Amino acid sequence: MNSSVRLPVQGMRCGKCVARLTDILQQQPGVEQVDVDLAAACARLQYDPRQTDPERLAAVVVEAGFRVEEAPSEESRSAEPDRETGLPVGSATESIQLPLYGMSCSNCARSIEKGVSRIAGVISAEVNFALESLSVEWHPAEVDVATIRAVIRELGFRAGQPATMTRPGELSFAVSGMHCASCARTIEDKLSTLPGLRRVRVNLADDSASVGFDPRQLSEEEILDAVRQAGYTPIVDDSAERQAGEDRRQLQWLLFSAALSLPIMPLMWVPLFGTGTLYLIALLSSLVQFSAGLTFYRGAWHSLRNRSSNMDVLVALGISAAYGYSLLSLFGLLGADSPVFFETSAMLITFIRFGKWLESRAKGKAGRALRELLDLQPQQARLLVKEREKEIPAALVEVGDLLVVKAGEKIPVDGVVVEGESAVDESLLTGESVPVAKGSGDVVTGGTISRNGRLLVEAKRVGTETALAQIVALVSAAQADKAPIQRLADRVSNVFVPTVVGLSVLTFLGWYFVFDAGFLFAFQTSVAVLVIACPCALGLATPTAIMVGSAVGLKAGILFKKASVLENISRLEVILLDKTGTLTSGDFAVAEVRAAAESDENELLRIAASLESASNHPLAAAVVRRAEEAGLSLSAVTEVMEHGGHGLVGRIEGRLVAAGNAQLMRQQEVEVETWSALGEEWSSAGRSLIYVARDGRLLGLMGLADSLKSDSVAAVSALRRLGLKTVLLTGDRREVAETVAEQVGVDAVEAEVRPDQKLDVVRRYQQQGAQVGMVGDGINDAPALAAADVGIAVGGGTDVAKETGDLVLVRGAVRDVERAIRLGRKTLNKIRQNLFWAFFYNLVGIPLAAGVFYPFFGWLLRPEFAGLAMAFSSVSVVSNSLLLKRYARRMENDS
Repeated sequence: MNSSVRLPVQGMRCGKCVARLTDILQQQPGVEQVDVDLAAACARLQYDPRQTDPERLAAVVVEAGFRVEEAPSEESRSAEPDRETGLPVGSATESIQLPLYGMSCSNCARSIEKGVSRIAGVISAEVNFALESLSVEWHPAEVDVATIRAVIRELGFRAGQPATMTRPGELSFAVSGMHCASCARTIEDKLSTLPGLRRVRVNLADDSASVGFDPRQLSEEEILDAVRQAGYTPIVDDSAERQAGEDRRQLQWLLFSAALSLPIMPLMWVPLFGTGTLYLIALLSSLVQFSAGLTFYRGAWHSLRNRSSNMDVLVALGISAAYGYSLLSLFGLLGADSPVFFETSAMLITFIRFGKWLESRAKGKAGRALRELLDLQPQQARLLVKEREKEIPAALVEVGDLLVVKAGEKIPVDGVVVEGESAVDESLLTGESVPVAKGSGDVVTGGTISRNGRLLVEAKRVGTETALAQIVALVSAAQADKAPIQRLADRVSNVFVPTVVGLSVLTFLGWYFVFDAGFLFAFQTSVAVLVIACPCALGLATPTAIMVGSAVGLKAGILFKKASVLENISRLEVILLDKTGTLTSGDFAVAEVRAAAESDENELLRIAASLESASNHPLAAAVVRRAEEAGLSLSAVTEVMEHGGHGLVGRIEGRLVAAGNAQLMRQQEVEVETWSALGEEWSSAGRSLIYVARDGRLLGLMGLADSLKSDSVAAVSALRRLGLKTVLLTGDRREVAETVAEQVGVDAVEAEVRPDQKLDVVRRYQQQGAQVGMVGDGINDAPALAAADVGIAVGGGTDVAKETGDLVLVRGAVRDVERAIRLGRKTLNKIRQNLFWAFFYNLVGIPLAAGVFYPFFGWLLRPEFAGLAMAFSSVSVVSNSLLLKRYARRMENDS
């Protein structure tokens, strides 16, 4: 008699989830009937209790990627964030706007409204047919965004993600209104006071902020409101058009202030309108002061209100002093012969505007690489539905969709080729200009270009999960991060403005009272001190170099996950190089097979491959591949136990089988001494050995060969020329390791090291006082990569976000390790140069403006030229960072 059971299932989002789970459950032995209900979030099954039971069926559901549990109660859900929006779930309602696709008339809009309105927990649903969007309000305790989108898809339409949606607890946005490092610090200090804030990084170089927070305690709007309260404008949709518009606005203000300021100078010398000329000059200066100069007053007010000080405070003080003094003189309040210098304040504003415009253009060039990468993301996809092709936005593609890619088109998302052949240009990821042949079963990456032929691709990763999106996220995070060397500039900027104001006051008092130089001279020098001092150069010194350095690395397939990596990698002294997959190709092949007298080669291969099929190690895969090529049928294996770094033990056909190195054989009490001579001979030839035993008796020995990567020898040689100690790290026998070490030319060998012991090797070198870099495949070497001062993962370029380590080599070329170190050293040198010039400029410029050199050499700066010098100091720092781009060409030539 059959039994029935109801399993509560959480995690299903759409009809495809239902179909997939139904198919999996129907294939289970003993299952007679399956009914998976998306709305009720459960699976009802009838089964034969002699063949299966509810526990086994529940385990199958979990293995399929779902959860067997009842829906959370009202109370428990109120403490959890919605799985898509990251917003706190509770009794309060939420509302959101979703972009729609697929509507052809107003009837379609009504169908969506009716369908969504019928969902339990939805309060209202309104479709704007003209804007192709859905505004929906719901109770998050009863329904979530994923369910709403799934229902819309079942109705035959598509709903995209909200425009501002990011990962829960993560928010990145642009910030308008920052002028110097003090502005960035003000925003960081303001946000740091918010409850639930985990981290905040404000990057002056690209005018952006990145925030990590607890969505149960803090909302995105509260974060944006805090930025506004600090006196700045947060911009969530930071498009290239907005940035171009900002550049145009800066240029317009520059032209406006210049048009009004430039006539002042000749009018000062040639009074074309007699006594009225002075009033015309005052009018022109006033227009500049309270239009183009208003931004400095606004910035100073917000800064002082937040109990901090920035560049705006210095500029506002300088232009106010010059303009105010001139205005009082104009009306005779300072005496009949008091001079006026309206041109000082007007030209000062114009020159600073000019410098800011140049700085904005230079900063735009520094961040151009990331914007170009964003432009590579495909905007459209051709969806195949019932043999018909429909163009939809790429953002609406979902996992499992079949997409048509024609010759010359970009592949919309990551996927697998189902049908067709083409040469695909993967230079986006690998930097290689030669297209790669792709056919049925091959993996393709979103953003790459199909050069010829037609491909039918099944979508596997979409949205933020694609390789291109992951790369963009990594580069953005690295550029938003702060390098340790920036701490010096931050400490100086904390006291910079108050110190400059104090020096300005001392300058006036010194010249006027001590040296009796006259009021006008003392006044002008004190104003010059205010406006020549530049905290901007200090704030831009590090982040601009980081931006350009990470962009150069990006184009070369070198992804820095954090800004600190660019600094730390330049200090490495020891490089540990994993052998398999790093120096060697990792594509092993069975080169030698020797069976014992009581066995034969086919039996040896069959037993070994059956056991090795339970492992994903490259050696195991090679054995299985050789058996398949020989047409051997593999047997089922049970009770498999992996002995880390040594091999496998399991049962085949009821008999105990072991496959691995000599140490494993000794542990299993298998006699291998009589084979030692053969083993040493093969090892000396660079073979990796696998002994195979059954029931305590040796069946034979296999030797596997691995080939060196084409660039391994050159890479090790280049690393040694950089002064680094190179160490080969491997779990292979010492004879094999030393053979490979001799071929590539490393300085030392660490052999027969299990995966868990690699961590100990890293720590041993660190305890000797060395800065250690670890190069590995990012999976088996994860602990060592994490413990090293710099972990370098040799990735395949398809899932870079999951690679362990601080640095990912997308192309998988070991030569890129040396290029990354050189790039790190170049970037650190640029940062040091920038900091030197920023400090040197202020150390020389402030005394020059204060008139220190005037008694000796007659050197003196008028305030307006002091302002121009201040503006150009920031431009020079950014321009110096841009010189790193020249190194990109050298890296291309090296490759």
